[in-house]
Amino acid sequence: MYVPIQKDQTPYRFEILLGAEPFEMEVRYNADFDFFTVDLYKDGEALVYGEKLVYGVPLFVDVFDQRFPVLQLVPRDDAGLETRVGYANMGETVFLQVVE
Repeated sequence: MYVPIQKDQTPYRFEILLGAEPFEMEVRYNADFDFFTVDLYKDGEALVYGEKLVYGVPLFVDVFDQRFPVLQLVPRDDAGLETRVGYANMGETVFLQVVE
């Protein structure tokens, strides 16, 4: 499963079920340095601001908190050819994949 990122609509917020739990995510794009960030909310509470999407690195990997999703969210491409996440490849070859 992939989390669809609407790069042309940034910044924007959306609701998503991760496992059986509802969350909100806000996606932002930094045009000066060509990267995306994600804010994560649960029950209206901000859990994290500005988590950078780094190719192949799970989001929130350094957080040990029961309020965060059990499932991992990892930006990567199926072919394994990319090395970073930027505007040109987000949603084209790189996708935010949900991993159990």
